[in-house]
Amino acid sequence: MRITATLWTAALVIQAVTAGLLLSTPGGRDIHNAGALLVYLAGLAQLISAILVWRTGGGNARFLITSAVGFSLAIAQGVIGWMGTAAVHVPLGALILAGGTVMLAQTWASSSSAATQ
Repeated sequence: MRITATLWTAALVIQAVTAGLLLSTPGGRDIHNAGALLVYLAGLAQLISAILVWRTGGGNARFLITSAVGFSLAIAQGVIGWMGTAAVHVPLGALILAGGTVMLAQTWASSSSAATQ
């Protein structure tokens, strides 16, 4: 869980950086789109990890719920961005990044065996 939570949060930070490139670089849109794929893959890995840890009995349902909500919001975020609604896309991206950071902190602070699997 710690590894996938770290990857998920790193992907979200990279996506925030590429959002700045989107505004300031001619090829920024392609870089931001590639970052979106990274976010989806890392979020899926996080969700699968949370499911596996929870199903083996070593996990906390909190990690599973947080992973599912975060991944669902990331998918919704992509659809909203694809539709060109920046007024919702940007704040939702900030919310997802904040949630990923909280989950990362909770995962590393957890003393349960679920956080180390």
